[in-house]
Amino acid sequence: MRTIKGLIDGKRKRKSASSASEAPDAVDPFQPDRMHPELKRNEQALRDAFKSCSDIVYRSFQFEGRTECLLVYVEGLADSDGLQKFVIAPLTQGSGEASGDIAASVKRSVAVSEIREMSTLQDCSNRLLDGEPILLVDGVASGLALGLTKWESRSIEEPVAESTIRGPRGGFTETLRINTAQLRRIIKSSRLKLEPLEIGEYTRTKVVVAYVEGLADTKLVDEVKARLSRIRIDGILESGYIEELIEDQPFSPFPQLISTERPDTVCSSLLEGRVAIMIDGTPFALVAPVTFVSFLQAADDYYQRFLISTIVRWLRYIFLALSLLLPSIYVAILTYHQEMVPGTLLLSMASSREIVPFPALVEALLMEATFEALREAGVRLPKQIGAAVSIVGGLVIGQAAVQAGIVTAPMVIVVALTGISSFMIPRYVAGISVRMLRFPMILLGGTLGLLGVMMGTIAIVLHMGSLRSFGVPYLSTLQTPIFDEMKDVLIRAPWWSMRRRPRFTGEYNALRQPPAQKPGPDKGGGAGN
Repeated sequence: MRTIKGLIDGKRKRKSASSASEAPDAVDPFQPDRMHPELKRNEQALRDAFKSCSDIVYRSFQFEGRTECLLVYVEGLADSDGLQKFVIAPLTQGSGEASGDIAASVKRSVAVSEIREMSTLQDCSNRLLDGEPILLVDGVASGLALGLTKWESRSIEEPVAESTIRGPRGGFTETLRINTAQLRRIIKSSRLKLEPLEIGEYTRTKVVVAYVEGLADTKLVDEVKARLSRIRIDGILESGYIEELIEDQPFSPFPQLISTERPDTVCSSLLEGRVAIMIDGTPFALVAPVTFVSFLQAADDYYQRFLISTIVRWLRYIFLALSLLLPSIYVAILTYHQEMVPGTLLLSMASSREIVPFPALVEALLMEATFEALREAGVRLPKQIGAAVSIVGGLVIGQAAVQAGIVTAPMVIVVALTGISSFMIPRYVAGISVRMLRFPMILLGGTLGLLGVMMGTIAIVLHMGSLRSFGVPYLSTLQTPIFDEMKDVLIRAPWWSMRRRPRFTGEYNALRQPPAQKPGPDKGGGAGN
């Protein structure tokens, strides 16, 4: 007992001694303590906070020949040339005349348009890590954050995954302000609101909630901001982090937000009353709410003539069904419903299956898994060889498997047609969902026949009917028997007839354009009038 008591007393004495040895007015750089008028103390606090950080630059000089100043910035994030030209040179080349307010004199001398005064060390650290240089002046209990950030950024290019035949070629980059500027360039209205947030304990990733005031439902905007504010995570590196943290049903195979690299797609969604979430460090923006039909609509649909767009859209619906159901229907018919196949075709298929050792179910799963592996390998390999490996690998493996009697030629045709059908889906995330559901559908078709295929289809439709995207039903555009709602669902109606915005997003400002917009030779103008 005495030994334990002695240990406790010793710890208490050592703790009190260390506390007494510390300076009573020491500054903790990790706490939002207010800055001190003495420059040396502020400098030491910053050096302690950024210890072992070789990219932090400390540049000392004198203002008007007598006042000590310190410029702190992150090398690679700050504009070093601008600092020398607009900050250091004007301050060091002053007249040297006496001035009353040092802080005001410094602000007048610095030729920088954006200057923010920071009163705490924590604010200075945050601005410093954002790329803004910090100017500290002896005798001033605050720091000046200078808007001279500059870092390398990728130029605006056409999105590879969302290329179009006709339409804008620009895409988002990894720099948030460049992306918001592209939105401003398209929507030139003060009603376009860009509300900033910061998410991530260590990354402090900048996030912007974009919407058009008067078109977006205020409840929707509040819900988006509330879900974002509830996120507690160490860092955000890509929009996929946020997508998983704010979606309604995380265990659903179907995406509940649209991720896009196209500014025109985001602007068209904003004009329909939706909300966009833009994240610094990624070229992908998130759009909410969405419906299932949104993933079958491409940007080309609205830039081509409406008749062509309608035909292409119907092709997407047909090939979507083929991509999901064709292998399972083929396996079900071969296994349980041979009477549905014409006699000549049945004899041809039966002769091709004489040397195949596997049942149709195993054969289909084997070929589908091989096709998905080839497709994934083509994506992960370098661009120079990725396409060649996927194409040559599919041809060689398919032909060799048929000649070796492992699979039949009709099965190779079915799997190839299924793969081509999945490429018709404009959104990559939606195509992945269909590809994932294809395997349980094949299992149902191989075990229960067409009854299993029907049960699986009904289960998928029921799940989609119960799904929500920020409160909006996933199948809302297909459930409403309103003709105006179908003008951009089953068909792509001409622009002069789409007078109203979608009901689930634009009910507060439903009218998109006035009536009587249909063109014609009797509408005035033209050489024939």
